[in-house]
Amino acid sequence: MTAFLLVPGGGCDPSYWRFVLRELAVRGHRGIAVDLPCADDSADLNVYADVVAAHSRADGEPPVVVAHSFGGFTGALACPRVGAAELIYVSAMIPRPGECPGDWWSATGCVAAQREAAAAGGYDVDDAVALYYNGVDPAVIGAEIERPQSETPALKPWPAQALPQVPTRFLLFRDDRFFPEGFMRRVVADRLGIEPEAMPGGHMAMLSHPVELVDLLTIGH
Repeated sequence: MTAFLLVPGGGCDPSYWRFVLRELAVRGHRGIAVDLPCADDSADLNVYADVVAAHSRADGEPPVVVAHSFGGFTGALACPRVGAAELIYVSAMIPRPGECPGDWWSATGCVAAQREAAAAGGYDVDDAVALYYNGVDPAVIGAEIERPQSETPALKPWPAQALPQVPTRFLLFRDDRFFPEGFMRRVVADRLGIEPEAMPGGHMAMLSHPVELVDLLTIGH
């Protein structure tokens, strides 16, 4: 059995991992959906990483840290604190030491990539449902809990001196409109120097393709 620490994206309720948790359990693994204090203006990325560590257990094998979207900043920072066996970015923002998370968008050219993909795909980039939830059942979307996200974690430079020295993978979603595939491949090559693994689904593929996602998460476990 492997423990998977599931780190959410900005303003995401941990319940959005529910289908992944169920699938991990079916396969004999333990999933822990981390509940971050995203509405707390006093909580920075170090606090977030401490919360991840508090969700970890010291009585088992080293966990796998799975970080989604904005959770890439937290997941990478938390790895040394939990003694991670592996870091898996899932359509996530990859930190650069000294860079403020709030500057990531301009540094990577994300906004321009989003608008270019929207023009090519014929959808409205300002439509949050079209951007985040494409491919997700409307009934599932209706059950989602949106939480306010404080700007505090985005305002200070990412505090680690380097990316964690653990085996690292990147999973991207082919139909992702928030982080389009071509854009994400460029960022992964630049910041990690690895080849990402691709699967179907939009930015919230954990809600639309949990089986395929767990297939990839559990490789080697």
